[in-house]
Formats: sequence, C-alpha cells, structure tokens
Amino acid sequence: MANLMGIDVVGYQTTIARSTTLSGIGVHSGENVSISFHPADPDTGIVFNRSLDNGDVVSVRAVSSQVGSTDLCTLLGKAPDRSIATVEHLMAALYAMGIDNVAIDIDAGEVPIMDGSAAVFIEAFDSAGLTAHAVKRRYIRVTKPVRIEMGGSWAEFTPHNGTRFEIDIDFDTPLIGRQSWKGEVTADTFRRELARARTFGFMRDVERLWASGHALGSSLENSVVISDDDKVINIEGLRYRDEFVRHKTLDAVGDLALAGAQFIGCYRSYRGGHRLNAMALRALLADSNAYDVVEAPARRNSVRHGELVAVSAPVFAPWSV
Repeated sequence: MANLMGIDVVGYQTTIARSTTLSGIGVHSGENVSISFHPADPDTGIVFNRSLDNGDVVSVRAVSSQVGSTDLCTLLGKAPDRSIATVEHLMAALYAMGIDNVAIDIDAGEVPIMDGSAAVFIEAFDSAGLTAHAVKRRYIRVTKPVRIEMGGSWAEFTPHNGTRFEIDIDFDTPLIGRQSWKGEVTADTFRRELARARTFGFMRDVERLWASGHALGSSLENSVVISDDDKVINIEGLRYRDEFVRHKTLDAVGDLALAGAQFIGCYRSYRGGHRLNAMALRALLADSNAYDVVEAPARRNSVRHGELVAVSAPVFAPWSV
C-alpha cells in the first residue's frame, strides 16, 4: 500500500481477503464469545451482526451516533440486548490497518478481550489478508481547532498534515504518574508501539467492579493489574515501560475510528478516556465548519496531501447513520 501522511492507503477502500474467526472471553461479561470477520462490499463500513438467543440477528453500525455507554468501555447500541460492548481494541486494529469495510458476526454482547490489547486482531487480519475495492476512500480532514473540557480533563482536534495522536495521562500513583505518547499513527507505528499495550486496572477496584457486574472476565491473562502497594502483579511485568499511556492511546485510536472514516489531523487529550474521546468526536462532527471530506483524485503509487480534493460531506456521512 502507498503511504499518505502516515495513513496506509492506496486511495481506495479495502476489506479483508477472506473470512476469519476468533474466540475468547468478554472482559466484563465473563461470557465465552465467538467472533467472525467477513469481506464486505464498498461503503458497507464496519457492521456488527449480533446473534440473539431467540435466533434473531441485530445489526449495529460502528459509528459515532451508535455509541451508548462509555463508562468502562465503548459500547455500541442503545438497548442491552441489542448492543455490542468493548469494541475499542478491535476498532483500533481495523483503523490502523486501513480496513474500511467488514461484516462482523458475534454470538454475544461483547467483543472478546483476547490478551487485553489489539495484537491478536492484527494477527488475524494479517492472516486473512487485505484486498482493495475499486471505490475511492474518503477522509475526514480537520480544518479548525475543536476543543472540549470535562473537569480537569480536556481533548482537542487541530489541523495537521497527517494522523497524529498526542495523549497524556496523569494518575495519582507513583507507578504510573504523568506519561505521554506522541506520534503519527501508521500501520507500522501502531504495530510496533501501540498494538501490544494491554488494558490495566487496580486491585482496589475489583470488588466494586464485580458488584456492579463488570470485570467478570478480567484476569492476569488479559489485564495489567496494579496491587494496593503500587506494583504490577503480572509475573511477566510490563510489555513497554510506559504501557499505560500506550494503551490509552490505543483506546483513543479505536474510539475515533467510530467517525466511520480515517481522519487527517491531530488529536490531543489530557487525562482522557472513552467518554472524553466520544464527546470530542461528537463535537468535531457536529461542527460542519471544523472539517471537510476529501479523497485522492486517482490511483497512483503515492499521494500527496495537497492533491486531496474535497467532496460533498452529506454524500459520505457514515457517522450520522
């Protein structure tokens, strides 16, 4: 694939070349889950098809307008029996690999957590391979700053000639403290610097989460666990020295993938999370003066930013469906 400002593209939409299936456990539900990925037609987007116990199938598009709860994960759908939870790691893998269209069959209400990162999904898509459609890919290009604040947290989009994330976290614990990750997100940098970063949590929160029906599938196999005396319990330790902020960046990539298109710009946040990411994306898409929709003019080996041409935004608005 050609490379456009850090976005892996050929200027055309892509899907997976063949179907592939994974199975695992839901980190919050504790349920066993089977999830299958299938090639999809151009302009399909990412669509979850959840099989219900009565034999019905509920389809949910992975777009901003479908975001429900963002308390401990990102959930799509408005009703418990018609929703898909914990989509962020999978969405980050799809976004980073430039997969525009895929149909996802799932037999439970939560994407399996796998090892707590996006690495297993990347491996599955590598195995399936990618194929290009003869339909141009469109991008959301940030044209002016959009900022939101929530208590002591904030997030903003700014114009940028690439796809950049600048994520800062600040935890009141010496093990984590203030950490930052800044960089262009490409398929290569995502694989190398973000994909293997795992979700994390504190032992002191476990009983509260269990009581509320969350983290029922959490274990040392899929989460970095921090003890009450501020140490990593996992025998193998951390995969990166600053794995915590890298995982928060991975989450942000997945949450912003719900724009329904790749974006061109810089996303910055301080002490963010799923809720803040969702609010920032809604704020951007709600302001038609803050972005335009662009596409590459023709197929070629490389595409320069200045060659992108604007198209009519209402023609391509997957985030609003």
